[in-house]
Amino acid sequence: MKTLLIFFIAFLGFNAVSQIQFETTKHDFGDLEPYDDHFVDIVVKNVGSKKEYLLSVKKPYDVVYLVNGQFIDPDSSMIVRLQVNPKAKGRFNYEVQIFTSDKNEATIVKITGNITELPQDNLSAFTSCPDFSSRPGGKANSFDLTVVTVDKDTRKPLDHSEVTMIQNGQPIWANETDKNGKIKKESTLGLSYFYARHDGYLPAELGAYVNFQRNYVILELVKDPKIETPLPKPIEPELAQKDSVIELVVVEQVEQNLEDQLNNEPTTTVENSPIPTELAQLDKNNFNEQYFKPINVVFVLDVSASMKQVDKIELMKFSLFQLTQMLRPQDKMGIVTYATEAIVLLPPTSGSDKEKINKEVEELKASGLTAGGAGIKLGYKQCLKGYLDDGVNQIIVITDGAFNRSSDDYKKFIKKYKRKGIQMSVVGIKNKPMDEDEMKEAAELGGGRYIPIFKLADAQNNLKEEIRFITFRE
Repeated sequence: MKTLLIFFIAFLGFNAVSQIQFETTKHDFGDLEPYDDHFVDIVVKNVGSKKEYLLSVKKPYDVVYLVNGQFIDPDSSMIVRLQVNPKAKGRFNYEVQIFTSDKNEATIVKITGNITELPQDNLSAFTSCPDFSSRPGGKANSFDLTVVTVDKDTRKPLDHSEVTMIQNGQPIWANETDKNGKIKKESTLGLSYFYARHDGYLPAELGAYVNFQRNYVILELVKDPKIETPLPKPIEPELAQKDSVIELVVVEQVEQNLEDQLNNEPTTTVENSPIPTELAQLDKNNFNEQYFKPINVVFVLDVSASMKQVDKIELMKFSLFQLTQMLRPQDKMGIVTYATEAIVLLPPTSGSDKEKINKEVEELKASGLTAGGAGIKLGYKQCLKGYLDDGVNQIIVITDGAFNRSSDDYKKFIKKYKRKGIQMSVVGIKNKPMDEDEMKEAAELGGGRYIPIFKLADAQNNLKEEIRFITFRE
């Protein structure tokens, strides 16, 4: 009984001094890209009956912090924002000691994660801890973005330019520049792709990572030598008095507006592949089962570090989204990714389940080495699992370069599965000329074609045209 009484008194004493509760004392960031948030909010709550204080924070050199107050009233909370700034790639493990007035010992907060790649320009947008107007979680962060269109030669701003912004392979907004050639708009941080048009000029495209520090994008347009520059549009009086942006289209119309623009642009052509006359006479969006066989296609996607360049990963995502829209319920689509290793991201899935397919495409990220050979082998195995006896079975490799890791025997796999009725095409995303020959050789070996994608119009049309080409009922 005496022992029980001593325990009870000790328990009351513990509760009397432990008024501060931490919502969590552990946080794992997982894999961090250069453009990911590097900070986390630790919520500290006062569950007692008197005011308590945050006394001090002891932390490693690579950790910075910010608090939104100094004292905590009863039944109130405080936020301690912790941000990591590792100087090297790889795993990190930090311990932060937070001292509060309710107890003598510090509360230890453990922070872990893995830096997959450092910023290429050696500059970090996360050196200082962001204020509390920012929220952790990537897309929740917003900032003012300025986009400017200029004449590349004269540097003169171009008013009334049409600009479309793409993130994660999908159009986000379309606007028109004001009289100063600018668009100012609230945006979210991330990999972004910009497409600009102006009367008398060739379209301009630019991939960029934008955030609250990299928030000024300049698009340089070159005059079209085939078109005589038209007279400038008159500026309406009310427009001349303000700098606000003209909203070109509502969100629902952005995608259709961009599609119409891109369909009128020339594309990079596929060499040595004459299109059947009957196919050429059909509308380019016709994918009716009367003319086209069902397809079981597995995409083998290069997500190595070289694809991390914004224009490459965004062009790949955009092209896959365009194709997904065209798929029918009888079609199947699978995804295998390769970097340091090959992974099945999506087994062969019905074309009717577009939401599931698009979700996997949207979440694609690039890092690591290039295990192209392993990716091709895994792609063939997945294609075999979804094999269509009455349709076309195809794998399509999408890469920006050669298959340069674990690739020594991929050619025998191409020959083996070609005999089983599975062919292979290769899509080159802004690939170097030196890699083009190997891509063409691999595609020819697989019974397919080399498909170039160097700009947005190619991403809009070339992949869809390849699918129509290989499934056409002659």
